[in-house]
Amino acid sequence: MQSKLLTITLTLLILAGVAYIVYENYVKKTLFQSGDIIFQTALTSQHQIIRIATKSKYSHCGIIYEKDGIFYVYEAAQPVKITPLNQWIAKGEHGSYTLKRLKNADKILTPQALAKIAAECEKHLGKDHDFISQWSDEKMYSSEYVWKVFDRALGIQLGELQKIGDFDLESLLNIAQAQAILESLFGGINNIPLDETIISPVAICNSDLLETIKDTYPGI
Repeated sequence: MQSKLLTITLTLLILAGVAYIVYENYVKKTLFQSGDIIFQTALTSQHQIIRIATKSKYSHCGIIYEKDGIFYVYEAAQPVKITPLNQWIAKGEHGSYTLKRLKNADKILTPQALAKIAAECEKHLGKDHDFISQWSDEKMYSSEYVWKVFDRALGIQLGELQKIGDFDLESLLNIAQAQAILESLFGGINNIPLDETIISPVAICNSDLLETIKDTYPGI
């Protein structure tokens, strides 16, 4: 009798596990699409600097792409790489994220357009992360990667380009840890390239060309 109950219990647990996987995959397929852009609050000290300087909760972003039924995120981390979506979301603060999509994506993101996005993403895989935000292709940071991929693949410019000097650097200089990081990156506060072109995660997120699909941040 106990053996039969155990068998029934194990069978139910297996069925429940299978049902959960099927449901999770269904939710993903109805929520996420290739070409979506996803934003999060990354937790490193360098990302904290981005949040303070841009007065935003966003400090990292990437491009979602589906391969063989599995969703991934192309991201400029260290190095530029492709990461399973679940892992990418888990890296952010509290697992929160904001999901954005091109307006009229059903017309713009044709199979040919998505292939161009993937090809442009693949060009930069393996490159080092750019910790000093230079506008070159030798290294890349997350929002630069996203902006350049859409610009070069589709001619779509997401967000307004700025200069480093446009950001709130004064607030950073009042934080000892941030000041130490800036000094280590640039060799001194006075060496920060204020005229360097830059694109921030929040600038992309606020683009009029995008619409919000889901926002899981508390209070939303």
